[in-house]
Amino acid sequence: MCMEDPTATVVQVGSKPKSKWRPVALDTVEMEKLVSRKLKIGAKETMKIAEKLYTQGFISYPRTETNIFPKDLNLTTLVEQQTHDPQWGGFAQRILERGGPTPRNGSKTDQAHPPIHPTKYTNSLQGNEQRLYEFIVRHFLACCSQDAQGQETTVEIDIAAERFFAHGLMIIARNYLDVYPYDKWNTKVIPVYEMSSRFQPTTVEMVDGETSPPQLLTEADLISLMEKHGIGTDATHAEHIETIKSRMYVGLTPEQRFLPGELGMGLVEGYDSMGFEMSKPDLRAELEADLKLICEGRKDKFTVLRQQVQKYKQVFIEAAAKATKLDEALSQYFGQAAQPVDAQEIYAETPLPVRKCPQCNRDMVLKTKRDGGFYISCLGYPSCKTSIWFPSSVLEVSRDESVCDVCRPHPVHKLKFKFKRGSVPPLMPLEFVGCIGGCDETLREVLDLKYLQGGNRAAPQSGPREGNHLHVNQSNNRMGNSRGGQSRQPPAKKEKAPKLVTPAVPVPRAASSENNEVVCNCGTNAVQLTVRKEGPNQGRPFYKCNGGNCNFFLWADQEGGASGSAPPLQNSGGRPSNSFTNPRESVGFRTGSGDMGAEGQATCMCNQPAVTRTVQKDGANKGRQFHTCSKPREQQCGFFQWADENIPPGGSGDFPTSFGGGPTAQRGPGTKSKRSDYNSSDRGPTAKKQRTCGICHQPGHNRTSCPQNR
Repeated sequence: MCMEDPTATVVQVGSKPKSKWRPVALDTVEMEKLVSRKLKIGAKETMKIAEKLYTQGFISYPRTETNIFPKDLNLTTLVEQQTHDPQWGGFAQRILERGGPTPRNGSKTDQAHPPIHPTKYTNSLQGNEQRLYEFIVRHFLACCSQDAQGQETTVEIDIAAERFFAHGLMIIARNYLDVYPYDKWNTKVIPVYEMSSRFQPTTVEMVDGETSPPQLLTEADLISLMEKHGIGTDATHAEHIETIKSRMYVGLTPEQRFLPGELGMGLVEGYDSMGFEMSKPDLRAELEADLKLICEGRKDKFTVLRQQVQKYKQVFIEAAAKATKLDEALSQYFGQAAQPVDAQEIYAETPLPVRKCPQCNRDMVLKTKRDGGFYISCLGYPSCKTSIWFPSSVLEVSRDESVCDVCRPHPVHKLKFKFKRGSVPPLMPLEFVGCIGGCDETLREVLDLKYLQGGNRAAPQSGPREGNHLHVNQSNNRMGNSRGGQSRQPPAKKEKAPKLVTPAVPVPRAASSENNEVVCNCGTNAVQLTVRKEGPNQGRPFYKCNGGNCNFFLWADQEGGASGSAPPLQNSGGRPSNSFTNPRESVGFRTGSGDMGAEGQATCMCNQPAVTRTVQKDGANKGRQFHTCSKPREQQCGFFQWADENIPPGGSGDFPTSFGGGPTAQRGPGTKSKRSDYNSSDRGPTAKKQRTCGICHQPGHNRTSCPQNR
């Protein structure tokens, strides 16, 4: 009908004043949104620049939820500071001439900081700093100005009984628009119409159209939605946005709009498929709301903490149980999920720290040499070259989870060694767990550890330290050799006190209990096992620590003490001496002995009266009394003396008894010296003699069950 008879009749003409409101005082969220829209600066960069301007004294604190100027803030002085600027100075002057600033306040306050405003004038800024400062100044002046005023005209016409409207706008007073170019209010001019007049429209058209999908979000749109749904705060919006960008959940189009990434889409779809809308902001919004209520004193923080932890825990449990839903959702974008890899395969090559470097305090880790050997290296290499090179006799080595209680700095992990047969003392097992920190004397000698520094392990209980290695009797290196009945004499050195050491192999304490139980180093009953591995010892029973907390080992058939062996040799120092031999070397472990005090009473090496005890273990010495240190077992000095003798055992002779191996000490004229290996048991066709202890040199028991080892 309108197309057939397009004559229009003016039905009504109206005119009314129109205002465009000036902006309210600026808070953090509004600044982030406006700067993102108008200046195209991201929220994170905006906050970074704003904080810099604040520290320079040009603007107020930029993190605020307040958009109400306090009444005691002198806005007139702030406006006066801006009158010197050539761009907006004239506008600031007009504000003062019209009665001063009249800010448009909002409705929010955090009771902490005022709205963002300039605090000092400057014209020395450059780049985005200058752009952001100018925006804050113009927004402040616009807020303190007046609304823009205009006159709107509305015309209603009738065409074939259909009503149409036209609107025109004439701006009367621009006011704040003169200083605030970020808002637009354009004049729309229409002709002057009179009531009941008739006219012929220039064109009459029927236009087809359709709706369009919403555009992708800009950063300002996203901040508005985050504020609406309670995600984050004014101080964390920018951080959250940077997080989803850095994690590749979203990307940016050339128009700087957010585009969901494949990972982000997969996560949202995966969480939604679990049956609850974890991708929605409700859970986070509840937490943010509770935090605000805590600040207002309307909720207890401990109650909120307990409730929120319970909620998140329940969600986590459900999500973990349905984790395959995430795999299924992500597989639509990234392909099928790979088969899970065993954790040991993932971390097999990750070096674990063994101890701290004694030089630079960096971690030292176990590494493999090109030839298959092993060494421990400092992670500070090449600036720190501290290292421990293990000999070829070490077939395997790995870090044990146990930690040494003695060595420092803590923790010093023990190592699990597997030695080549014949490379260690006979009573030392081929598979051995020990500390390389310096407290294990046997391991120090076997591995020849030389890197240790004086402050890296606890001091011994008695006797001064002798450098970084064991005290030795005579050597051109570190061991005493004997060959052809002659002994090498060491160069003259400053004589040092012998060092009291722990026996190389842990042994049971003979008089520690009233029964025949074998006790390990931990003070608990040892467990008896049988050798299963093929070899000469298959089927042989032995004792070891029941809890695996110490390195105790003892053959069960040696526990009573007697078997054929070569007779002991005597030492030359008047003291019992423990030693072991290898094909080329012999090392002596020195121990001390006590003396007789006043009136014939035995005195231990602590200069305290010794106590008298009785051997309880079955054997030749069962029921025999002996003197020993009176202190608790962990603090004893190692003193031992038979009660029916007035001298310490082994008080005469020249050389120490071999540690389970053949004799290697100097012999008398006309005797032959024979080198023996650790695993050598063939001594040739010699007469079998009664075996004696290698410590006290008495028959009826061996060194592993000697009472001196209490």
